[in-house]
Amino acid sequence: MPIKQAKEDRQPSEALGTVIGTILLSTLAGYGFSRFQFPGKDILFIAILATLMIPFQSILIPLALVLRTLHLQNTLFGLILVYITFQLPFGVFVMRNAFDSVPKELEEAGLIDGCTPWNIFYRVMLSIVTPGIITVSLFAFFNAWNEFLAALIFMTDSSKFTIPVMLLTAASGQYGSINWGVVQSGVTVSMLPCLILFLLLQRYYVSGLAAGAVKA
Repeated sequence: MPIKQAKEDRQPSEALGTVIGTILLSTLAGYGFSRFQFPGKDILFIAILATLMIPFQSILIPLALVLRTLHLQNTLFGLILVYITFQLPFGVFVMRNAFDSVPKELEEAGLIDGCTPWNIFYRVMLSIVTPGIITVSLFAFFNAWNEFLAALIFMTDSSKFTIPVMLLTAASGQYGSINWGVVQSGVTVSMLPCLILFLLLQRYYVSGLAAGAVKA
């Protein structure tokens, strides 16, 4: 693939889609695990965390079969679903701890003032757990932006290649030669969004990781 075409085809939509989906599902699930009681709650939470121990490489074939059955193979939406699936365990864990660190008295005060549970969640809780949301967002963005193996296997259309795969195809020359100048420049450019986001959101990131780590 020509380098010029690779630059034109660059699409960060899989990273943004992963961030949006992960935030939405992780926030709702974390709030549910933190504030509601239901049968099998602890077992379900442990089962979600246990998926972190499953090597991604060991389920590539089942994932490919599932995507093909759903007609999502070689689509950015299918790749986004795969990324979200592997980000959710960590996201749910962080968000549950973030909500656990918020005193329940705040919600009780809101109910007394006439707020609905949804208004309390949307207007009060989300603003308090913003560091946790930003932490989950950064992890989701970094992993989706830099992920290589799944994008290489599930995507065959060059117009939908992610940046790591595009760098591989753009840098490869004849007889297996590698254009190291293209590799270095591509890596530098692709690193800039991650570096800028981390520097801008660093203080939220640190406090988000510490949220819920220590309980009184």
